Formats: sequence, C-alpha cells, structure tokens
Amino acid sequence: MTEALPSGRKARRKGSGVTMAEVAAAAGVSMQTVSRYLRFPDTVSAETSRQIQDAIEKTHYVQNLAASHLASMRSNTVAAIIPTLSASVFAETIQHFSEVLHREGYQIFLGNTDYRSDREEEVIRSLLGRRPDGLFVIGTHHTRNSIALLKRAGIPVVEGWDMTSRPIDRLVGFSNVAAITEMAGHLAKSGRRRIVFAGVLRRGDSRAAERRDGFVAAMKAIFPNEEPRLCIVSDLPLEMASGAELLRRSRETFPDADAVMFSSDVLASGALLESVRLGIAVPGSLAITGFGDFELSRHLNPSLTTVSVPSDEIGRQAGRLLLEGMRGLPSSAKRIDVGFTLKIRGSG
Repeated sequence: MTEALPSGRKARRKGSGVTMAEVAAAAGVSMQTVSRYLRFPDTVSAETSRQIQDAIEKTHYVQNLAASHLASMRSNTVAAIIPTLSASVFAETIQHFSEVLHREGYQIFLGNTDYRSDREEEVIRSLLGRRPDGLFVIGTHHTRNSIALLKRAGIPVVEGWDMTSRPIDRLVGFSNVAAITEMAGHLAKSGRRRIVFAGVLRRGDSRAAERRDGFVAAMKAIFPNEEPRLCIVSDLPLEMASGAELLRRSRETFPDADAVMFSSDVLASGALLESVRLGIAVPGSLAITGFGDFELSRHLNPSLTTVSVPSDEIGRQAGRLLLEGMRGLPSSAKRIDVGFTLKIRGSG
C-alpha cells in the first residue's frame, strides 16, 4: 500500500536536494538573481541578499559546486600534502596555510604520504583528479613521476619545509644542513669534542637525511682527523621512547661522548628524561640538543637546546604564494628562505 503525500508536498527523487528554483520561489526573486547572489554577492542589494539568505537557510539549500566549477573552470579548492599526520610542526604549518586560504574562500583537501615516495605519487594523482586550483606539498624530494604529474597539472605548486635550487614552481622553507651545521658549531665552541648525531631515519624522510649529512660535513670540517659519530636507526618509531633507546645505544657505542645531537625534539625530549633516570648530568657530563623547538622542549628540566623553525610562517607564506599564483599575480620572490634560530637553553 502506498502512502499518499500530504497536500502541497511534491515527491522528491531520492538523493536529490533543494533546487535553486525553490530558493528563488521562497525568496520571491528570479533564479537569475539567486544565481548572481551565489556567484557575485556584492552585485545584489542588501535587502535582496537578506531575502535570499533567509530562503537558503529555510529550505536548507546546498549549492551545486560541481556545476559552478564546470562553468567557471575553478574549484575554489586547494590540495595540501604532508608526510605524516602525527607531527605537530606540520599541523601548525597546515593550520596557518589554511587560515590564509579560507579567508579567500578556498577549502583544503589534505593528503598524507607517510614518508613514502610511491604513496606520494598516489596521493598527488588522487588529489589532482579533484581538480584543485593549486597545490602545496611539504618536501622537495619527489619521484620523476610525481614531478611530471605536478608540472603537467597546469596549476601553481608550492613546495615547503626544504630548500632546493630547482623547485617545481614556488618554494618556502629553510636549510636543514645549515641549521644542523650551526648547532654543531655551537657545541664545538662550547668545548664539546666527542659529538654524536642520533636519529630515526625512515625511508623517504629527506629532512632527517639532510640533517645527518649536514652533521657529517660539519664534523669533517671541525674535526678533520676524526670519524663522525653516528647512531642512526630505521626500525624505531618517532616517539619519546625511541629517544631514550637512542641515548642508551649512543652511550654504549660511544662511551666517551660528551654531546648528542638528536634529529628531532621528540627524540631529544625522551633522551633528556632518560638521562635523569640514568643519573647522567646534563649538561655537565653530556649535552643534549634537539630540532624543532616543540612546546615541550622549553618546559623540560633542564630546558632543551634546539633549532627553532618558523613552521607558522612557512604556512602563511605558502598560502600567500599559492594565492598569487592562482590569481595570476607576479610574486616578488618565488623562493623564500624563512631561516631558523638556535635556542640555546639549559641542556647544551
């Protein structure tokens, strides 16, 4: 038995939404006026705008963006690709990047590569299939296929967090090598002679690799007659417990070490807490440094000496560069080095 619809109500096809014609009828204006309001709200009078907005809210109308995108060739969306969802520094970059784009009416599609180059290709292909107006990717190390996809997409691309002499399009970042070199120089000037570099180096983590390479080059320049001391693992997760384990391994491998430079604040924080448990005097017997200047680092005892990177500024500048590219505006600089700062604190 079929139940009759109440008088005055029309049957709606399952899955269909409120139409623009229904909004126009509810507002007492033409469909053309509703369309103009949705596309160019500044061209509609305040009173008419209020009537249309009231009708939209009353009818629960959702604009068919796919149709408008086909007509305008713009999607008002931007893709962002990050190497991991678990790192707060990347979250901070994306937060400030999003704020810049949201103010201009853009929504963000987010992809995660998990530091895997093959997955980056998959993510790039998937996000480009949604036809974003621009793309922001953290990192400058990509496969040939990924580079080809990004170049052929015909949209502005901003790479972030690294520096390279050959960016795909636009670039905002800093030099990991320069940062780690400066930290090594600080430790050497403070009298440390047996410095170890410790880190978790997962395949595809180009930033950790650059910090390791920067350390090796710095040690060869400062202590040319000594072999650089490295304690690198790939089988541990990037968490504080791994920092404690790396501290123990560094001490076992290099018992005379008087400083350990960690590739991340997460690891250095775990090592600093472990040093208290082991009764190691920091910085008296052993200096410990990190990289990133996470909030926890300044609240440890002793507070952590580290490299501070303006992750918020990277996000803001990336958003600005992408907006300029999407609008076809000339950029005063397509390659921005935001730099870094050594935070010399109690641990070294």
